[in-house]
Amino acid sequence: MYSLALLLCTAALAHNALAVKVCPKPPEVLFATISVVKNEYNVGEEVEYTCRPGFVPNNGLRKYICQPTGRWPLNTLLCLLTILLGQGQANACQMASGVESSHSVNVCAQIPENYSVTCAPPSLPEFGVLSYRHLKPGNISYFMDTIIFECVPPLALIGNETATCQANGTWSSIPECRAVTCPAPTGIENGFLNFAVRRTYHYNESVSFSCQSRYVLEGPKHIRCEKTGNWSPKPACKEPCKIPAKKAVVLYEGEKKRVQSDLKEGIMHGETISFYCKNKEKSCAYTVPVQCVNGNLTLPFCFKERGFFSSLVKTDPSNMKPCEDLK
Repeated sequence: MYSLALLLCTAALAHNALAVKVCPKPPEVLFATISVVKNEYNVGEEVEYTCRPGFVPNNGLRKYICQPTGRWPLNTLLCLLTILLGQGQANACQMASGVESSHSVNVCAQIPENYSVTCAPPSLPEFGVLSYRHLKPGNISYFMDTIIFECVPPLALIGNETATCQANGTWSSIPECRAVTCPAPTGIENGFLNFAVRRTYHYNESVSFSCQSRYVLEGPKHIRCEKTGNWSPKPACKEPCKIPAKKAVVLYEGEKKRVQSDLKEGIMHGETISFYCKNKEKSCAYTVPVQCVNGNLTLPFCFKERGFFSSLVKTDPSNMKPCEDLK
């Protein structure tokens, strides 16, 4: 008899030891929601608390994990409401335990549990347009929601283009729509304005530039009248380069060219030519690239311009075997 009872007791203890533990619903936190709500949670499952709009987390953690014991860790999270009281000073009012701030705690006690800070639709700036990032029923916005302002062209938006619903139920600064003009733009050196009428221009209007023949436009082709009343930065026209050698064979765009005939006009800003240089020890030739930079082109140190008689008796480096072929 005793052995049977002992056997049953041992079996019960073993069953309890081997039974899989689960956690019940996690404790509720005033003015907070839980990420996943169900009756049971497996060991290792995580829940996350989120304070309602208008409330901010204070003390404690936001995430908790179901422990192997089947219990949740001690939850000390508090969600505090920031509101404007009295003379407009911001105060954190602790709802859960009723800790008194510098003003009466009764104000806090009267706020229902499902309370959220909301903002009514804001006043529009004159000639302004409003768009919501997340439109809610009744056009009601909650704490930290944002809205975007635009102005009817050609007016410029002065101030922040976004406003945020604040803890006191009002919106942050509202921008202004203002008429902005820019004076007639001036030309650029070695360039000109394209079809630009000399007049006052409104905000966001633009004009374009071009360069004289063989000059290269560097920078934005178009400039725009900005909300400051000034034009955006203008481009520049970069000069071409004359090749400072009377007689030479160079490599240009993958082909051999004679400076004295094929490249009499030089090359344009940003373009590259390669000069042939001689390796005396190996009796071979190699090329050295040189770039035109706003009218400046410097001959490589190894380049030797040949005179008339030298060209008759010596092989020009451009006709010598490339040094890379000797490797």
